[in-house]
This record gives sequence, C-alpha cells and structure tokens, in this order.
Amino acid sequence: MNNEPLTINYEPVIGLEVHVELKTKSKMFCSCSADYFGQKPNTHTCPVCLGSPGALPVPNGKAIDWCVMIGLALNCKIANFSKFDRKNYFYPDLPKGYQISQYDQPFCLKGFITLSNGKKIGITRVHMEEDTAKLTHQGENSLIDFNRSGVPLVEIVTEPDFENAKEVIEYLKKLQQIVRYLDVSDADMEKGNMRLEPNISLREITMNNELLTINNLPKYKVEVKNINSFRFAEKAIEYEIRRQTEILSENKTPVQETRGWDEDKQKTVSQRIKEEANDYRYFPEPDIPPIRFTQNQIRQLADQMPELPDAKLARLIKEYNLSKYDAEILTREKEMTDYFEEAVKVGKTFKINPKQIANTVINKKIDMNNILPAELVKNIVNFKKTDDIDENKLQEITDKVIKENQKAINDYKSGKVQVIGFLIGKVKQHFPTADSNQIKTALEKKLK
Repeated sequence: MNNEPLTINYEPVIGLEVHVELKTKSKMFCSCSADYFGQKPNTHTCPVCLGSPGALPVPNGKAIDWCVMIGLALNCKIANFSKFDRKNYFYPDLPKGYQISQYDQPFCLKGFITLSNGKKIGITRVHMEEDTAKLTHQGENSLIDFNRSGVPLVEIVTEPDFENAKEVIEYLKKLQQIVRYLDVSDADMEKGNMRLEPNISLREITMNNELLTINNLPKYKVEVKNINSFRFAEKAIEYEIRRQTEILSENKTPVQETRGWDEDKQKTVSQRIKEEANDYRYFPEPDIPPIRFTQNQIRQLADQMPELPDAKLARLIKEYNLSKYDAEILTREKEMTDYFEEAVKVGKTFKINPKQIANTVINKKIDMNNILPAELVKNIVNFKKTDDIDENKLQEITDKVIKENQKAINDYKSGKVQVIGFLIGKVKQHFPTADSNQIKTALEKKLK
C-alpha cells in the first residue's frame, strides 16, 4: 500500500465575458441617439427604451451586421438562423423588467483568438443585446440615467481557457485592437465602451508518487463584474486566486457568487449569489421575428472588413523587412500603420527605406495629427544631410571615448545596451552633424 501523502496544488480556470458597446448612431431597438456619454441625464430616451407599455422594438440592422463582423474577425461560425430572447430579471437599471438579448441561438459561435505564444483561446459565442441604464450611487440614494438604456451591446464569451492574469490581459488587448480596427466601437474602457467580467475558479492538481492528476472543472465559479481597466482586471484575478486558494486549503468550497472590484480596498467584494441560466426564464422575444443570414450576405460582410491586426503585422514584416518588435508597435493602432505606409510611399522618391521611417515614427513619437507623412519624410531627408566623417578620425575618437568611459563600457558588456546612447553622445561632441547610426556602428564593432 502506498503511504505517500497527496500533494495538492490549485490551477486557475478563468473564462471571460466582455461587453463592447457599438458606436451606431441610434440605439438597438429605437431611433434614440446612442451618443449618450456626457449628455444631460434622461434626454436620449423614448417609450421604447423606457419600457413603456405597448412600445415595440425594431432591430438596428447596422448593429447586427457589426456583431456578425466581430464574429468573423474572431474566427466564428455565423449562424444562418438566429433569434432574440427575453432575459428576465428585476433591477432598477432595467426599465422593462427584462433585457432583449440572445440565449440558445446567437449570431456567432465557436471562434478563437491566438495569443503570442500560439495558444488558442476559444470563443464560445458572440451575441447581440441591449445595454442597461446607468446607476449612480450617492450615499443611501441611487440615481438612474436611462440615456444608456438600449444602446447596442455585443457580448463576447470565451471558454475557460485562461491559466493566469497575463493571458487574460493579452487577450483583452487583442480583442480591443480588433474591434477598433473594424471601427465598430471605440472600446474606451473609461467611458464604459468595453467592460470586463472574468469568471474565476480553481481546480485541484494532485501529485501522488510522481503521478500528476488534474481534476475536472470546478463545481463553482466566481464572476467579477464590470471591470473597466486592464490593470483592475489583473488585480482582481490575482486577488481572487489568493482568496479562493485560502478557502480551498481549509477544505471549504468558495461560494458561487458575483463580486465587484473595490479599488480603494484592493479587494473583491461580494455583490450577490450568482444566478444560473434558468433563473432568467429565457424565452423567445415575441415582438422580433427570427433573423436569417444567407451565405452570400455573410460573404458581403466579410468583404467589407479591413485588414485585421495579425494579418497586417505579418504583411509589414514581410513587405517592409521590419522586425517583429517594430511591426508590433506600428500595428497597435490602425492610424499609426496607415501613417507609416503613407510615409513609405513618399519616402521611395527620396530613397528613404521603410526601416528609417519606422525608427522615426516609433522613437521620435511623431504627432501624427500635426505632421503629415510627407513632412516627416522631408525632415528625415534634411537630417540625413550630415557631414561625412573621416574614417580614421572616427576610429581615433571612438578609441578615446572607450578608454575614458570604462564604467559605461562595463555596463554595456553586462547587458545594459542602452548605454550605447551615452557613448554616441560623447563621440558626437567631436562630430556634431554626423550620422548617429554611423557612430553607433563604429562603437558596436569595437565593443564586440
């Protein structure tokens, strides 16, 4: 009989629900303006979004198309038949007593996002719904602004594929980048355009005589609601992992509940016991007919989509011979990529290569709103008009600088490569109008 004690560790199991507000001109089921942020409370409302008896919803076709485009960008299968459902619950921010959402037949299913390490995060579903009103708590009172009620909202739900907070943050940044490239949402978390809800639980990993056993998915999960920054998401996940580990270590099971992140206390706090799907009493929305998509309609939407971030990154590396590091920075925002490529077109006339333009855009932090690509290229051309350096004189000065700055040399050789800038500056004191790259090359040869 094996008396080897069990070693029990815990592995995080994390899934995500992300809500993205679409920037359509009108709301999801009425003609009220969806541009509510910063507006006077309760001025963008009508009988439909206030839930008045007898008011009928009319779906926003543009919002549905954009939801499908998000699904396509996330490698989802698009349903040819879909419908809206009523999600019933009572809360002050829900004027009708139910939310028009999607339950068992959403627009988009089974997609994925690939992380930088090659890991695929499964997308369970992408569905369309309406946003709720905004509650503001002032002491014992709660104020309701219905301007947000009915704004088009896309919910993106993942499989529980994340193992740590860093994977979650990378996924969220990629998702934000994709919806911004599609130009369907600003995904500004400070304005509530993008809201994050991680579902976190821990499962046991047991080790017995070097035999590793990973148990099934936990029988509970804790959802942290309405997080509005990547930093808060990371903190909330790491806090929950610690909190749940302590509970499980005492042979107890964490309560399945909804919690919120309290930034002041740096902890999550309980809000309510988490509901199951049957608690919402979903049933088909009787006032909106089912929606059907033909393959031709789906192809037309796919044709409208721009080049997406991963494809653009690969193309920039191949077409312009850029490093992955430079291409990654240039593709973070679509506007920066467009600016770079326009500058490359102008630069061909002056024989300025793409690498020089990329270095300038990245390192000089160019104000793209005030400096046109052509002006940028002109500045690079003028900067290149530097005095030729006598090679023998350059060798003499670099030897002198290396000899007089041994501490900097030792730092460089120990891995602090940024010290090269200090050494270039020392050499440039003797050649004020010289090309810094030529000096850098000469120094690096001597420091190998």
